[in-house]
Amino acid sequence: MDSSLKETLIAWAEEYNDPKYFQEDPIAFPRKFVEKHAVGGASLADVEISALLAAHLAWGRRAMIVRDCERMFDEMQWRPYDYVMAGDYRNENVSLHRTIKWSEFAAICQRMKAIYSETDSLETLTAAQVRCQIFGQKEDPKAANKKINMMRRWMVRDDGKVDFGLWTNSDKRELILPLDVHVYTQATELGLTSRRQKDIITAREITDAFREIWPDDPCRGDFALFGYGVTR
Repeated sequence: MDSSLKETLIAWAEEYNDPKYFQEDPIAFPRKFVEKHAVGGASLADVEISALLAAHLAWGRRAMIVRDCERMFDEMQWRPYDYVMAGDYRNENVSLHRTIKWSEFAAICQRMKAIYSETDSLETLTAAQVRCQIFGQKEDPKAANKKINMMRRWMVRDDGKVDFGLWTNSDKRELILPLDVHVYTQATELGLTSRRQKDIITAREITDAFREIWPDDPCRGDFALFGYGVTR
């Protein structure tokens, strides 16, 4: 990676790692619980559940995602952990968000209840375990697991700006960039990958490219790609 590109990426990451760019974004919902957690008004589990569910709905136009996240948390009366553990879920074969139905939401809540019955936190779960044991998806070693890696970035990165830094037993050096179509397109145009598949290998390759700049915090590069998308 040439020095000019590095300097540009560093500048974008510095500018766009700022909460003002994420007020109308899925991360704004768990952020509400982070703020309550700081003053004892919400548990770590409230933050984890809200982050996982908001990330699961992070697909499509931002305005639609925000609208449907609000519907979801209204259903939960803004008490995610209590709602999950109570076991009385909205379970209808109608849309919550795009093709995600309330019945899928109910199944995810049921699986989280089982996990929280045995542990206090989701932090110890791998991305593959979250995929299978919470989202109920088939095992897929090649999957990029964008939503899960995004949620993990929120929970682990600890620079006190956009992300939360509440999973203190996890290492941000081991995070993998959340890879979706937009991120892939941006990374390709910047020459960070030449692979055609949008899989975990590509996600790791882009993450490794950012590791050249931020060896202790490669997912800081996610904000650089956001900056590229804004400025292009």
